[in-house]
Amino acid sequence: MNGVSHELLGRLRKTTLVVQTRKRGAHKGLRRSHKFGSSLEFSDFRAYQPGDDLRQIDWNIYGRTQKHYIKRYLDEQEVKTAIYLDCTKSVSIIPSKWERAKQLAATLSYIALSNEDQVSFTPVANGNPRVIQRKGAVQAKATLFDIINLSNESTTLTFTESLHTQLLKDKQLTIIITDGLEALKKYDTVLKKLAFLNGDVWFIQMLNKLELEPDYQGDVKLIDSETSHELNISMRPKIISQYEQRLHEHLKNLKKICDKYGFRYLLVNDEKTVDEILLRDCISHGWIR
Repeated sequence: MNGVSHELLGRLRKTTLVVQTRKRGAHKGLRRSHKFGSSLEFSDFRAYQPGDDLRQIDWNIYGRTQKHYIKRYLDEQEVKTAIYLDCTKSVSIIPSKWERAKQLAATLSYIALSNEDQVSFTPVANGNPRVIQRKGAVQAKATLFDIINLSNESTTLTFTESLHTQLLKDKQLTIIITDGLEALKKYDTVLKKLAFLNGDVWFIQMLNKLELEPDYQGDVKLIDSETSHELNISMRPKIISQYEQRLHEHLKNLKKICDKYGFRYLLVNDEKTVDEILLRDCISHGWIR
């Protein structure tokens, strides 16, 4: 399934996204909470909402009132997760980076939904900016398919410009997947806004191998994929070394911005499979268990 195997999905169904914030949603999920959930300790009822587990409907109350109510218990609740995918040309023009970024967004959505959580997926700077909002395991595979098959319809807006206007409130976990190659000041501005929303934030920076370790030689013409600006340059070892130093400094400062706001940061090379990113990198960083 476009780089996501059935074996991987089977393993992901046994995992969960580790969320540290105490703020939780009001509906049923499969994770521990000090509030309401599905333990044996009954609490009260609430009205049924689309996406709720039908098995939790109290049919005795329905028989008396002709209305659907869900039982609430003390223990477990859902987490509302927002996932933002960078759809600018600097991501989508490189096939390996674009496919890996979509796979990562899709599988993270799959994990959340498999835990009966709620997911809002936003393609940022995409010509079709429709937000996908889903809840529950029954929606997991369809959401995975929709994200993996997302078309490349980049706009002229930058990622940070678009993200600034598309941020959703009341989310316990926000996941940003981008190549992170805009000016640091722009990221600082939008991440500062996110910090006021008081949820966990994961910043995943996806880069291509040639962006991390360019191996161009001789006279080449470089074209900015977003501005179409052209630059003729002789790729000598000194030039490549200077580029790598500037990139290293940019990555270091971008992580510092994330650290400043208490956000988690992960740098990913698109040469890695989505299995490696999720089951090795994310687990070792304590993001998934």
